[in-house]
Amino acid sequence: MTAFLDFEKQVAALDRQIAELREMGDDPSLNIDGDIARLEDKSSKLLRDIYSKLTPWQKTQVARHPDRPHFKHYVADMFDDWMPLAGDRNFGDDQAILGGLARFRGRRVMVIGHEKGDDIPSRMKHNFGMAKPEGYRKAIRLMQLADRFGLPVVTLVDTSGAFPGIQAEERGQAEAIARSTEQCLALGVPMIAAIVGEGGSGGAIALAAANRVLMFEHAVYSVISPEGCASILWRTSDKAADAATAMKMSAQDLLGLKIIDRIVPEPVGGAHRAPEAAIQSLGDAIAQELDSLAGLPRETILSAREEKFLAMGRG
Repeated sequence: MTAFLDFEKQVAALDRQIAELREMGDDPSLNIDGDIARLEDKSSKLLRDIYSKLTPWQKTQVARHPDRPHFKHYVADMFDDWMPLAGDRNFGDDQAILGGLARFRGRRVMVIGHEKGDDIPSRMKHNFGMAKPEGYRKAIRLMQLADRFGLPVVTLVDTSGAFPGIQAEERGQAEAIARSTEQCLALGVPMIAAIVGEGGSGGAIALAAANRVLMFEHAVYSVISPEGCASILWRTSDKAADAATAMKMSAQDLLGLKIIDRIVPEPVGGAHRAPEAAIQSLGDAIAQELDSLAGLPRETILSAREEKFLAMGRG
């Protein structure tokens, strides 16, 4: 069953009525198909209306929905011949960032992304998608490997931020994030980044300094979480909704600011309601962007990416 968000209470009530009527429908003496159809139509229209005018804070809740597709789902449905590569060759293997070789619609690519996990054991295993230095150093190693063999890089970003624990700081978290960002910018092969859920802080940009930055319609991308921003500015996380609006963290705001290049539409009600359709939509967008960059010389790819980021904030 779909886990409903707070602002979907009316839809949840309608869906409960539909479920109750369906149970009653087993009785052959009743003819309630028409009632069910009317309620389904009402629920669908209400859901479409709600999602057509989500606030930034509501979009944040959608982006964090536990049933949204995760990295493993994209790999399974979007890529073939997946060959995971592990470790940073220095400390260990960070399961918050996964990566490896794959074939994408006939094209060999390097795929790297955050994995949050989708139940308690997997979330613990993947540290809720919050990477440590070895995760970013693994990403650097894989990007360098892709560059060496002329393979496009595709990254899937979904993290609330890099892991803030003392162990990560002791192992050089800030340096690892900076070097991963630097490596993105230094790639001589096409790089496509997709913000598929949360794009939080440097932990996100370390995998998103790409030629093309795509973003799902209801994803969010910001330098800090709304709760963190509210705690700094107002000394309370209760102002998170206000912070989300002020930070302009939605795909629509960021496209207008030219921080991202393209919004990828989601199924009505968010990617968690129709994961396969969402994955197909993202795959189509990635394929189009890779086609547009195919065959460009290394110097052109580098200079275009450099200019893209230097142009941000020029007014």
